[in-house]
Amino acid sequence: MELPTLKVERLYRQISNVLIGCIKNGQFAPGEMIPSERDLSKQFGVSRSSIREALIALEITGWIEIRTGNGVYVNNPLPEQPATPSEEEFSLESLLKARQIFECTTAELAAINGTAEQRQKLAEINQSLTQLNINNDSFLEEDRRFHLMISEMTGNEVLRDMMEYLWDKRSSRRFVRLERHYSESDFAREMNTDHQGITDAILARDAVKARVAMQAHLQHVYDQLLEG
Repeated sequence: MELPTLKVERLYRQISNVLIGCIKNGQFAPGEMIPSERDLSKQFGVSRSSIREALIALEITGWIEIRTGNGVYVNNPLPEQPATPSEEEFSLESLLKARQIFECTTAELAAINGTAEQRQKLAEINQSLTQLNINNDSFLEEDRRFHLMISEMTGNEVLRDMMEYLWDKRSSRRFVRLERHYSESDFAREMNTDHQGITDAILARDAVKARVAMQAHLQHVYDQLLEG
């Protein structure tokens, strides 16, 4: 007897498939606003972050339009041939949680192992970041340099490569769309406050404070993008 292969789908993908079914059967008509994230979260019995991920996926594939501050609407007309994301279907929540776990360690090690030259470089990058208070390409490039510099200060080239791998995941269409819709106008300014705290702890060689500051920073990012 030949048994079928079971397919394990990400939770956000399961939610998006149910919502597509609701659109197809007319429960949510073209042009109509669908229930809020909070209401969908209660009805599905899942976190708001999972709902938000599902909505981002549906917007990319053409089923809905997210009107920030005004609700989520079924597209009119509906897509004739909905696009299928070709990128790796990792969870955005998992990405942010992985970064939090990983970068708390790199910040701690950077405070312990960073050389004088690297500390100076980190201070310079942080100073450059303070001049950038808009979440645009310039800010993101300096933000990338900041986090990669910290991983380099661990003294472990593999950790540095791993940081680059995790950072580059944010270039996925879903993450870019998430950030576009849910990062507020003062997002970069708030991030720079966090960056200053991380920098101060690392320059002071305080490994515990560096870990705590990085933990708070990435929780701040998580709350802003997936819970805000």
